[in-house]
This record gives sequence, structure tokens and C-alpha cells, in this order.
Amino acid sequence: MRNFTFLICFFSVYLALGQNPIVNDSITQLDEVILLDALKIKNATGIVPSDVIAAKIFQNYSPVELTSAMNQIPGVYVLSGALNTNRITVRGIGARTAYGTDKLRLYYNDIPVTDGSGFSTIEAFDLENLSQMEVIKGPKGTAFGANLGGAIILNPKEALGKSTNLSNNFTVGSFGLLKNNLSFNHNDGKLRLGLQYGHLETDGYRDNSQFERDGLLLNTSYQINEKNQVALLVNHLDYTANIASSIGATAFAENPKQAAANWGGVQGFETNNYTLAGINYAHTFNEHLKNSTSIFYSYLDHFERRPAPLGFLNEMTNGYGFRTRFTGNFGFLNRTAEYNLGAELYKDEYDWSLFRTLEQPINGSIQGDRFADNKEFRTQFNTFGTLLLPLTDAFSAQFGLAVNKTKYDFRDRFNTGTDNTTAHRDFDGIALPSLDLEYRFSEAARLFANVSRGFSNPTVEQTLTPDGVINPDIAQETGTNYELGTELYVNDRKFHLNMSVYQMDIRNLLVAERVAEDQFIGKNAGKTRHRGIEIAMEYIWTISPRLQIAPFLSYTLNDHQFVEFIDQGEDFSGNPLTGVPKQMRTAGIQSQFLDGFYWNIAHRHVSEIPLTDANSLQSEAFVVFTTRMGYRKPLSEKFTVGIDFGINNIFDEKYAESVLINAGSFGGEPRYYYPGNPRNFYGSLRLGWRL
Repeated sequence: MRNFTFLICFFSVYLALGQNPIVNDSITQLDEVILLDALKIKNATGIVPSDVIAAKIFQNYSPVELTSAMNQIPGVYVLSGALNTNRITVRGIGARTAYGTDKLRLYYNDIPVTDGSGFSTIEAFDLENLSQMEVIKGPKGTAFGANLGGAIILNPKEALGKSTNLSNNFTVGSFGLLKNNLSFNHNDGKLRLGLQYGHLETDGYRDNSQFERDGLLLNTSYQINEKNQVALLVNHLDYTANIASSIGATAFAENPKQAAANWGGVQGFETNNYTLAGINYAHTFNEHLKNSTSIFYSYLDHFERRPAPLGFLNEMTNGYGFRTRFTGNFGFLNRTAEYNLGAELYKDEYDWSLFRTLEQPINGSIQGDRFADNKEFRTQFNTFGTLLLPLTDAFSAQFGLAVNKTKYDFRDRFNTGTDNTTAHRDFDGIALPSLDLEYRFSEAARLFANVSRGFSNPTVEQTLTPDGVINPDIAQETGTNYELGTELYVNDRKFHLNMSVYQMDIRNLLVAERVAEDQFIGKNAGKTRHRGIEIAMEYIWTISPRLQIAPFLSYTLNDHQFVEFIDQGEDFSGNPLTGVPKQMRTAGIQSQFLDGFYWNIAHRHVSEIPLTDANSLQSEAFVVFTTRMGYRKPLSEKFTVGIDFGINNIFDEKYAESVLINAGSFGGEPRYYYPGNPRNFYGSLRLGWRL
């Protein structure tokens, strides 16, 4: 595979150098030096701002590290145990999830990709294929599920303006890193076509942490006429990842490179074959009404070699559904009011089986007899609507309402002779209202507020007892979000400030109680209160026509705690919420100079994280510095070359990039820590050709 990637790089160089240049003044995002001033993008939430990160922020970090860019958003913390092991928390929501990301909705080009149990897999998407990522914090995203953790909307790259472009970005780095992204984008005004192929492989810093991924993305649309457009999206991913897993405090202190003994002993790994396909039809009825409707299908074939007693895991998920949204406007008090109405259905069928792990000295382990065989049918249906009313020239109000209906159907196909072979749970429909208010003092200053209700579903497994019987008493988490903020531009929009304060009160807190090394049951155990302050600011300073610098800062102060929480007879009320740092800070400077050079440097600080509900153990605070620099040079009107070089963890900080909470010992030392990578380097060669 390594030779194949080098051939792709060579082929793109040959194409770029072997063609005659053709005059074309169209715009392209493939060859650009990224400007420091951000584009003004309308928020998916309406009048209350969301957080949008794009090429400007992506350029601070390695092209491998999507999670680093996300951690620059105040209020968002991504715990990354490995390239295939990520957990996204938003304002503390999701911090109690043992593995993976839940309690938020993930969308790819407006297609939902969160599965039927509420889990999202951010590692299924290549950073270099994205034009931007929008993060809605909290349940105020009425049209995107109203989950307590909010929503994340990923948008793939597209050609800008009428143009045809080919580019290749080839990256090598420490720990055997090799990444190649080949991208073709075309737009002639009617047909827009984007095709990307990406390959990534690395040996990893830790033992048993090799990773290899191949991905293909097709994103195309055709403008039939001025009122009708059709689009097709296909994203395919195939990856294999060895699993080092978490380690205990002693191993972390003595040799963080080592894998957990049980996972390393069986050479544990996972393979994933994932496909997402969607068709969209957009129709403009008139200047006051539009509709966009998508139908989609997703497929996941997942296999894990795991140590005993967990067993080998073989699972397959088939998901499908539709999403439709009507947007329109009408006259209101001599102004224009806007509305948004829609519905979204997601259904999936999840098959999973477990096989005994038989250990052997040569290949680590082999697969034994099956000891579990299950099937789950999961359905989520959402309807939503918003109405934005400009009450005065300065004051606007937006009313929103979402309704969710969730249903689970579990089948035990292994223990067919028992009474506990099926389990059904049909949750009552839940109404989720939202109110947004905005007051504009001027074009450069505004004040906004939000009150919204959100929810989180328990997973199918959390609704079951250890005997596989449905628990009729378990309820959905619900919460109310109160938020007040301001957005301010000063000095001819060179300085930008975005600040929010919020409080979210959560009822029926879902607690995953570990009853075995890989078995959890769920219960509702109390209330939490999430309070925080979030600040993001930047200043663009043009010193001369050939020198521009932009310092930036994002800061999060969390005050999250259990209000009422009694678990197994112990009262944890008043303790800080487990798995959430008190403070987070990302700050740095971006600079551009001498017509093509750039140099960005950033640091991230994360304070101590409570690891137990009793607050008896905390992780250590850390500060990690990164830098990236590069140069872009147009060699002709059609051909551009660029080089990049970066260093992660400049000062070789020893820290935990991810942690587990309430880790069990199960005969050994509790394994709380996923070590972060030590100092490492990478370099990229970028070739762009405008056809």
C-alpha cells in the first residue's frame, strides 16, 4: 500500500508538470494561501451563533488531527485515546460515556450519520476532505435533533467558482506516518463534482497501535434548471486499527508506550468497512419557499479481536432514512420573517455476535465458539420547526419546536429457549421547545439569549438488565439550557469577540454502571448542573502589505457538578462532574509574510479532570505546544507547489490525551489513562493544478 501511495503522488506530479497551462481566472480553494480573516457564514441555528471551524483553524494542526482543531472551540473537549478512539464532550455532556461519542447528532452534508442508539463516529471522516465544521453547543439546534450535547455538521470540500482543479497533499512524519490525499474538484456552473481519495497509515507511538485507512469521497450535484437541483454523496471508508487500550497509573509513569497487557497479549485490533450514500433533491417553488429532501443509506461491517472474557466481536449495521426541510419567508411588520419546517427519520438494524477468545502464543489469539447472537431494530423520528420574527429593526425573536420519538426492539437469537429473548421499549414522544432572542446595537455588536429543552436517549444496552430483560423504569435524560452571550467586532472588524455564559440543568442523569469489564447497565441516578463561561477572540493585525499576524484565544471555565447523585448507597451530591476539566485554554498566533510564507504556533492547556465520582482521584493538568509553518508558491498561472512542516508537543510533555472514569480493576490496577504522543514531526508536499 505504501508503494501505491507513492505512485499516486508521482502521477499527480506528472500531470501537473506535463500539461500546457490554460488561462483561467476562476477561483479555487486548492491552491490558496489561507487568509486570516474568516468568512461570514450564516449559522445553522439561526440568530444565536454556532461555532464554525474551517481551513483557517485546520492550518494550525497536522492534516491527521481533526480532534485538535475541534479542541480549539470553547466548551468542546475531545478525548482522543487513538485515531480510532475518540469521545466528544460538549459542555460536559457525554463525559460519563465510557467509550465513543453519544448525546449529540452528527451530520455530513445535512445527512444524519449518528446511529440508531445515538453514537457518532467522527473518525470516519478525513479532515482533508472537509471545507468546514459547524458545532452547535447544547439543545438549541432545533432542526438538528435538540440533543443535550448539540450537533456537529460536517461539510465536504467543493470547487469555488467555475473551475477545474487537481491537487495532491503528501505527508510523512514520526511513528511511520504516511498520508496522501488526492483531490479533484470541478464546477462549470451546472455540474459540481468533487472526488477525493485518501490513504493514511502509521505505526503509532504505543505498542500495538498500528493504523491503516483508505477512503473515497464522491460529492456531486447538477443544476437542472434555476429551480431544481439533484446531488449525490458517497463516502466509503475501510480501516484497520490495532488497540493499545488504556493503562494504569504505574504503567503510565514507567512506560506509557506499552499497551494494556490483555489487549497487547492477544494483538487486539478492529476492522471497519463503512459506506454512506445519499441522494438529495432541492426545489425552489418561488422566492418565498424552498425544499431540500434527502434519502440515505449507511452500512457498517465491524470486527474486533478482543481479549478474554470479552470475546471476539462481529457486528453489522444497516441504516436508512430520509430528511426533508422546507424554508421560506413572508412579510411581517414591513420586514421579512423566516420559517423552517421539516422531518427526519432514521432506522437501522444492528446485528452483533460474540465468540470466545482462545489465546495462543503465535498469533495472539484465535476465534472460538459463539456465545452471544443478538439483533436490534432502532428507530428515531424527529419533526421540527422554527419561526424567526424581526420585531423591530434591532430586536428579533426565534421560536422553535422539535418532537422526538424513539423506539427499540431487541432480539436474543442465541438464548432462544429462555423467556428473555426479546425486549421492546417505545419511549413516549418528547416535545423540545426553544426560544432565541437577539438585539443588535449595530452591525458590529449584538446580544443574544437562548432558552431550550433537550434530551438524550439511553442506548439499547442501557435499557436492559444483566439478564437481558427490559427495564421499564429507565427514562430519557432531559435538560433545560439557559444561555446569554455577545458577539462584538471592533476596529473595522479586525478584533472579534464571542462570549457566552450558560447554565444547563439535567434531570434523570443516565449512569452506566460497569458490571463486567465490557458490560454496562444503565439507570437514572440523579441531577447535574452545568455552568460555564466560554470566550473566543482574535485580532487581525496587518503590519505591512507583506506581514500579517493574528493572535487568538479560546477559553472555557466549567462549573459542572452533581446536584443529586446517589449511586450504590454512596452520596456524591455536590461533587464536580466526573470526566470534565475545570478550565481549558487554547491560544496562539497565526502569521503570514513575504507573499506565501506562514507560521502558526498554538498551545493547549487542560486542567485536572476528576476520574471518580467520589472525587478521590484526578488526572494531572497539562500544556501542549504545537507549531506549523509552510510556503505556497505559484509556479505558473496553473500550477502551485507548497510545503509544510510541523511539530506536535514541542516540549515533549508527558500527559494523558484521554481518560476513563470510574475504571474498574478486575483483578489488576484500574486503567484510567490513554497516554498522549511525545514530541513528533511531520512534513507535507502539496501540488495543485488548475486545469
